[in-house]
Amino acid sequence: MLLPTYVDEKSVFLSDTCDPLRDAAKAGAIGFAALAREHYPGEPMPEGELPGVMSLGFWDAPRTQTWGLAPHRNEGIEITCLARGRTGFAADSNIHSLSKGSLTVTRPWQQHQVGLPNVEASRLHWIIVDVNVRRPNQRWEWPEWIILSSEEIRRLTELLQYNETPVWHADEGIIHTFEAIAELVQRPTARSRYSTLALLVNQLLLKLLDLLEENRIEIDTTLTSSRRCVSLFLETLKEHVDEYWTLDRMAESCGLARTQFAELCKDLTNLSPIQYLSACRIEKAKSILVARPGCVTDVAMSCGFNSSQYFANVFRAHTGLSPQAFARERTARR
Repeated sequence: MLLPTYVDEKSVFLSDTCDPLRDAAKAGAIGFAALAREHYPGEPMPEGELPGVMSLGFWDAPRTQTWGLAPHRNEGIEITCLARGRTGFAADSNIHSLSKGSLTVTRPWQQHQVGLPNVEASRLHWIIVDVNVRRPNQRWEWPEWIILSSEEIRRLTELLQYNETPVWHADEGIIHTFEAIAELVQRPTARSRYSTLALLVNQLLLKLLDLLEENRIEIDTTLTSSRRCVSLFLETLKEHVDEYWTLDRMAESCGLARTQFAELCKDLTNLSPIQYLSACRIEKAKSILVARPGCVTDVAMSCGFNSSQYFANVFRAHTGLSPQAFARERTARR
């Protein structure tokens, strides 16, 4: 089950538990070292040191593993670099084969997966920095210890915000910086450990800025539009139909007024937000009934309906059949 990693009065955002990585490290199947906060595996970071960094570390897999990181999102911007070996990677439904020098950049709303399905022999470095955004149309806020000039941080943010290419190719300088970070992560007694890490992370961000500038990125301002924010939310909504949703809560999750949200939802789906939510819930119910026919009340509750009778009425309105009849019909077809 995914853990909530960011909760406010408006929204709940979910992030990967990293359980497969944690288990592999515990079993000795990989070399592993990380500094971490909250649910991430690794040595807990002291409060006040590198605020905003959620996870910083590496794994070293000497052979193909029997695990991988399932599709997930992070609550910060994640930068990874493959220093050796190769492994599969997917982001936004696009599949990539990472090899030495492959650099990935994913934002909190970009679902991604490492290992397709299993991690191959590889040495992977990463850093996850929370810039206080959970949706594309929010303002990025970098930690105060990031000492890039105001113009450099503005430009880096622009290149990351208006471009969502997930895979790049890093030069040796970026790989060496990640390796220097890994050396300190493994040395808890190192003198000036966190000060040096702060300098190295700033160096890494400068090198990332240079890399993005060299690739002459075409800026796409539509990536932060309200329309796209609603579109991403509606896709994510399919995964969380069991939660309690109102029009106000859906609109607030996109940072929009309810009228604007409702209009954009109608434009995108030809349905009102509540109609779209009902349709998503019924689609989930149909998949459950096909996979494991059983108690209608259990199906109703798992899909966000507060009564089996109301669920049955909505289900019949969508399909023309009762839930029981639908399950029997699909079972007979097998």
